[in-house]
Amino acid sequence: MIPPDPSGVQDVALRTALEERYLAYALSTIMDRALPDARDGLKPVHRRLLYAMRLLRLDPGAACKKCARVVGDVIGRFHPHGDQAVYDALVRLAQDFSQRYPLIDGQGNFGNIDGDNAAANRYTEARMTEVATLLLEGIDEDAVDFRLTYNEEDREPVVLPGAFPNLLANGSSGIAVGMATSIPPHNAAELCEAALHLIKTPNARVETLVEMVQGPDFPTGGVIVDDRDTIVEAYKSGRGSFRVRAKWEKEDTGRGGYRIIITEIPYQVQKSRLIEKIAELLINRKLPMLEDIRDESAEDVRIVLEPKSRSVDPELLMESLFKVTDLESRFSMNMNVLSGGRVPRVLGLKEVLREWLDHRRDVLVRRSKFRLAQIEKRLEILDGLLIAYLNIDEVIRIIRFEDEPKQKLIDTYDLTEVQVEAILNMRLRALARLQEIEIRREHGELTAEKAQIEAILADEDRQWKILAADIGEIRKRFGKDTELGRRRTQFAEAAEIDLAAVQQAMIEKEPITAVISEKGWIRALRGHVADFTSFTFKEGDKLKIAFHADSHDKIVLFTTNGKFFTLGGDKLPGGRGHGEPVRVMIDMENDADVVTAFRHEPERKLLLVSRDGNGFTVPEAEIIANTRKGKQVMNVKLPDEALLCVPVAEGDDHLAVVGENRKMILFPLDQLPEMTRGKGVRLQKYKDGGARDARTFRLEDGLSWQDSAERTFTKTKEELAEWMGERAQAGRMVPKGFPRNGRFSG
Repeated sequence: MIPPDPSGVQDVALRTALEERYLAYALSTIMDRALPDARDGLKPVHRRLLYAMRLLRLDPGAACKKCARVVGDVIGRFHPHGDQAVYDALVRLAQDFSQRYPLIDGQGNFGNIDGDNAAANRYTEARMTEVATLLLEGIDEDAVDFRLTYNEEDREPVVLPGAFPNLLANGSSGIAVGMATSIPPHNAAELCEAALHLIKTPNARVETLVEMVQGPDFPTGGVIVDDRDTIVEAYKSGRGSFRVRAKWEKEDTGRGGYRIIITEIPYQVQKSRLIEKIAELLINRKLPMLEDIRDESAEDVRIVLEPKSRSVDPELLMESLFKVTDLESRFSMNMNVLSGGRVPRVLGLKEVLREWLDHRRDVLVRRSKFRLAQIEKRLEILDGLLIAYLNIDEVIRIIRFEDEPKQKLIDTYDLTEVQVEAILNMRLRALARLQEIEIRREHGELTAEKAQIEAILADEDRQWKILAADIGEIRKRFGKDTELGRRRTQFAEAAEIDLAAVQQAMIEKEPITAVISEKGWIRALRGHVADFTSFTFKEGDKLKIAFHADSHDKIVLFTTNGKFFTLGGDKLPGGRGHGEPVRVMIDMENDADVVTAFRHEPERKLLLVSRDGNGFTVPEAEIIANTRKGKQVMNVKLPDEALLCVPVAEGDDHLAVVGENRKMILFPLDQLPEMTRGKGVRLQKYKDGGARDARTFRLEDGLSWQDSAERTFTKTKEELAEWMGERAQAGRMVPKGFPRNGRFSG
């Protein structure tokens, strides 16, 4: 055995010490800081604040007192933490934009929805609201347990009686160790209605309760755009989220013009930061449909949005704003609470209401027992006084002449010490006849009340009926026809807007010139550059493809392995410098190269031709790739590869194909299949080599080509007769004057 160290130092394994201390810290955080009690919906700091204010007699009808006084009492008697933390908690309980039903009535600067801080506690004053008094109702009637405070000099309530459904009505949020809670505020009248239904039907389904508790009711209003099934599922499990949008309306300004007025913003979104973010996006040209934003708010929220022009669709404008700003936010729900004040659990809507109702019944029983004990004590005294009145002369004689009148009265009339003390303390004026009548009346009333309380304690159904009446009174007091109780958050379906249109609306439309070099570098220059020879490239590189487009367009790339890739015109690297390698932007195989690139026009058809002379047409709407990996459209295997991708002009009815052997064949375009993916069919027969070029044309207009000097030559329908044939034939040598490189473009 290791002898104890005389210095008093003990050796403890570091792991053991850390485990013990961290566990103690975790439990302290969970139980005493972060998670609310399911019964009264309060954390310890809030509970101590309200109890301290009650002791200071700061009732709704009383005069306010300095918040510094309240905070001092709380940290001095109940809550040994920093005064700023306690004051921050007090301020939040008084903010009508943070609390759906404020528990504290504050006077002075308590902050605002813009995110400004409250004034120092020496400048502000506070008192309780009616909601707070409901939470404390009956606390002096043994309704809840009390415990010693941190210094064991005082006592504090473990939980408040909670006559108001505070947990769901005001919500809660907090982060503990390994767990967190996030509960949105709800409408008290709806909660009371659901609680009444749960009293009548203990096995009620969550779907039925959600018909009454429609969803969160945020103090700042807003519009919830989730569907009913999502809301029901969230309330079943206790976990989920709600999409909350700002409430807006269209205001006509005359002559076809309009502006959008935002009157409500999502919960916990700071108005000033929201406007700053939108203004920043506006400056950075990320919101091309929006011209200006102004804050015209006074006591109510009024944010004015000016569209770029009267032709801008207001629904599309708002959808683009919802997508990139906090005008739409997602409020997560995680109803992780202390069940019974002890066990952290995630509860669904039904379980939370059941915890509150069971607590209210427990409070009712305890208050009834407390009142019953008071009645019995008073009846005991009244019984003694009545005996004294019936024998008043003898009682007076004993008191006047006996040496031990107290013991003599006990022995003579079989009285208790409490009764004798009451008789001995009775004043002479109480001997009047009217006083006896009053005592008999009080005795009768208390006896009847005692019988009534005993009946309540013996009958659980009566207890629930009393609770139902109390809850019904709360529902009436905070009904939807009252200013405080009216529902603020509405429900709606998100507008059916094309997501692609929203995406386009977030891009400022401007002309660009797309440029791709031989070595695969891509960039976009602003404007439509007329002179392509002015472009500069890295040493050893040169121009491969250049064309005009705009920032709204989709840029399509076709590669030698038969794949199409899609890039947004706004996503192309800028024209200052040489751009970026195209392989950085798409997942193009190492053995592939860019065949061509062009601006996407979904109504067109494209002709695809491989080097082996196979081909088909494909609708351009079918080639868009949604990922970096591209979309395989033409199936080719090395050494074959995709050679051409050319648009089919409207009215074209024939196809001209030229091989590397300088033979040309013309045949009707309807001999070529239209496909969305495949190898295609044989266009021209070759002994050696493969296809060189192809072009669709209208036979009536003839076939044209350009030589190296950009001179245009045209063969008429009659002159082309000798090259006319069927698909897959070898054809004849090209006409005299056809470009030596075998291409129609010279």
